[in-house]
Amino acid sequence: MARKESAADAANPGRLKQIALTYKMTRKADKMIGLVLAAVGIGTLGVFLAIGFLIGHPIYLGILGLLLAFLASAIVFGRRAERAAFGQMEGQPGAAAAVLDNVGRGWTTTPAVAMNRSQDVVHRAVGKAGIVLVAEGNPNRVKSLLAAEKKKMARIVADVPVHDILVGTGEGQVELKKLRTTMLKLPRVLSGPQVTATNDRLRALGDLMSNMPLPKGPMPKGMRMPRGGPKMR
Repeated sequence: MARKESAADAANPGRLKQIALTYKMTRKADKMIGLVLAAVGIGTLGVFLAIGFLIGHPIYLGILGLLLAFLASAIVFGRRAERAAFGQMEGQPGAAAAVLDNVGRGWTTTPAVAMNRSQDVVHRAVGKAGIVLVAEGNPNRVKSLLAAEKKKMARIVADVPVHDILVGTGEGQVELKKLRTTMLKLPRVLSGPQVTATNDRLRALGDLMSNMPLPKGPMPKGMRMPRGGPKMR
């Protein structure tokens, strides 16, 4: 029992420290966060106190207002912190993969299933909506990368719908902060066992490609493959 209490006491400072760190990071992008939270908290408490005095129960309504003031401030803080985080992540390599990891239950994410030398990248998520390919990078370059990956998925799992999303702020693109919402709005067409089977097929393909033997060392200069391939004797 004592161990559980000590573990809880040790966890509380960590949580408070994390909240303080989140507030500092949010304040860098949102200078008004302190005033907004104070206004929400004081405003909520003031409304309930006013109602309490009108009906003759200021203590009860004051306690309720205090609790709801903390709740309202926490909700506003969470939303503004999330908005600030997306603003800082926008345009950073791998930002879409970080969002995909937090889409929710029922999704299996595989980051960087395709990439080019310019660090344009395509991530893959599998869920009840099917396969979702999420690309981030230069739109002119990443579209061909996305199209090639989509064709590959169509060959491997032809019976599973494949969606493609290009993350960005341009026309036809999805903003990073709207990526999660966009994915959750996709129609659910697969059952749980079908999602598992799709993941197994894609995982088996990945294992096959990773275990494929490759020649070691560079190819000697001037060496050419014989036309027509090797001949059988």
